[in-house]
Amino acid sequence: MAEEVKLHEPWLVAVWPGMGNVALAAGYYLMAKLQMNVFAEFSPRELFDVEHVVVKEGLIRPGHMPRSRLFVWHSPQQKRDLVLFIGEAQPPLGKYAFCRQLIQFAKQLGVERVFTFAAMATEMRPEGTSHVFAAATDKELLDELRQRDLTILEDGQIGGLNGILLGAAAEAGLRGGCLLGEMPHVFAQLPFPKASLAVLQAFTPMAGVEIDFSELAEQATAIEQQLGELLIQLEQQATGQTQPEEEAFNPQPSEEPRLSPEDERRVEKLFEQAAGDRSKGYELKRELDRLDVFKEYEDRFLDLFRKSG
Repeated sequence: MAEEVKLHEPWLVAVWPGMGNVALAAGYYLMAKLQMNVFAEFSPRELFDVEHVVVKEGLIRPGHMPRSRLFVWHSPQQKRDLVLFIGEAQPPLGKYAFCRQLIQFAKQLGVERVFTFAAMATEMRPEGTSHVFAAATDKELLDELRQRDLTILEDGQIGGLNGILLGAAAEAGLRGGCLLGEMPHVFAQLPFPKASLAVLQAFTPMAGVEIDFSELAEQATAIEQQLGELLIQLEQQATGQTQPEEEAFNPQPSEEPRLSPEDERRVEKLFEQAAGDRSKGYELKRELDRLDVFKEYEDRFLDLFRKSG
């Protein structure tokens, strides 16, 4: 499953696609800025199934199983190392079995803590502060999270593997916690990078990691403005006011993205830059997301984070 890897007091961070793309965006940003290396693939094939096939220009292409990869970052100061798990999808069945296998693998790596990232949809407005809610598997970690001025999720549920993995961790005697970035519930199906930024700003001091947040902050500001304008238009429609003539921010990607020659040149230039400096990988991913072609370039993108030599 994995090459031999020696880790120092590692923590595991696990992310999957979900509401607002909050967890996945935070995971990819962490991976790019720390220039992590992929070192293992974890996909119990018996728990997944092919959900669809892709049609391109009338030709059906074989479907593929969702992939789950693990990346590693070795602290240059020989402090705490990080292992990042990025899953393409959650298994439709056998979620707890999947999590128990992943936790068993994490224990073999010597992982000391497990964190998952997620989203919390509330009544907040796009321009509001994105708070971070937190829950933990034990009182000691919960007290630590409370001392960091995080909002404790006193009661409720954490759906999907973001929560189930922590249940499996607790069962196995591993300490863990979930950090949930707040986002507007009315835009739950749209990316909200402000919540991803808030989650990472809460997590990195705990982990003793320093990264540059400028790119993610810039993206968060841009999306905040777009969603704020869209919300005003929705509110005007609801109150019977005239909708502005300007075209609203369109949250729906085109069904069949086609790159223009200019877009292709820009993508290739970004790949070239990221190959020389992997910390620029998030800028590349953001452009691939904007063009709605990340799936087509995903393997090539992740190859940038394979250990050279």
